Amino acid sequence: MAAVKSMHEKKEPFVRIAKRSGLQHWKAWGIRIIAMILALAVCAAVIYVIVRMNPVRVYATMFRGAFSTSRRTWVTVRDTMMLLCVGVGLAPAFKMRFWNIGAEGQILVGGLVTAACMIYWGGRMPTALLFAVMIAASVAAGAVWGLVPAVFKAKWKTNETLFTLMLNYVAIQLTSFFVAKWENPYGSNTVGIINQGTKYGWFPAVFGKQYFLNLAIVLAVTVAMYIYLRHTKHGYEIAVVGESENTARYAGISVARVYIRTMLLSGAVCGLSGFIAVSGASHTISTSTAGGRGFTAIIVAWLAKFNTLAMILVALLLVFLEKGSIEIASQYQLNDYASEMITGIILFFILGSEFFINYKLIFRKREAAR
Repeated sequence: MAAVKSMHEKKEPFVRIAKRSGLQHWKAWGIRIIAMILALAVCAAVIYVIVRMNPVRVYATMFRGAFSTSRRTWVTVRDTMMLLCVGVGLAPAFKMRFWNIGAEGQILVGGLVTAACMIYWGGRMPTALLFAVMIAASVAAGAVWGLVPAVFKAKWKTNETLFTLMLNYVAIQLTSFFVAKWENPYGSNTVGIINQGTKYGWFPAVFGKQYFLNLAIVLAVTVAMYIYLRHTKHGYEIAVVGESENTARYAGISVARVYIRTMLLSGAVCGLSGFIAVSGASHTISTSTAGGRGFTAIIVAWLAKFNTLAMILVALLLVFLEKGSIEIASQYQLNDYASEMITGIILFFILGSEFFINYKLIFRKREAAR
């Protein structure tokens, strides 16, 4: 008997990973805070090795890069709202476990139809009507771009990851075609600033702030999506489908209908972000209008666990790291790789903290003691 027990203990691994259940909210945030402190400590060591400077001064430089002036602050707000809008768009699809990797394309087509409205109808209709048309067109374009993979998934069980990813390239080529068609000046292969003299289709300044409307629109969409996912029947159905399609069918939920309805919504919000990018920020269209936000927003959605209100903080953190990295690269003559390495370290620790929130390590000695 003793020999059997001894053999059993030898087979037992030194450490096992087990899923946590019901971790208290304050403990989860405690783990995240510890991860941030550790990330800053590691970054401090890396900074000292690279530039031989006080890390606190470098962190202060990062803060100045994002918030030192009113203009920089509002640019940070603008970029945060853009990233947040895309993350909010991805939230319902990802909560349903429908892997929408096509946000880049949905942003592009939303921005493309917005640019078309500004070019062809700017000055030819009242401003309020022009904005209504641009919003409707961008939302519809993004919704269509989300609808196509949803229909194929619902009817023929296609792989939504590959489908939505490939649609990104279709959107890029479509944008390239119209950029060549609208190029200004001729031969530049760029559209240039649309309606630069008249500013038809540009977001107006509100309370003297150029990007106030960006903030107002995205925050309204964020709150609306939070209510939709947490407090409506549709939101409940999304959660059930995400947990188990079989359970959803047993409960009488049409999984195909939920796929289609949710991807219409997801694509529509991403398309709206294309409208905000063109009308409220760059005032032009190009293949780089999405700027990789469709992929970065995946991190935003996952870290916030599809809670759109929590996404505000995550999006702000990522934009702050981006602005800060650019500033320290400029101030201390570092190349982009060095500054992005700091961002990568911080993100690594933040993502790693989610592992310890969801799982726990069980050591053999502790198990034996029980």
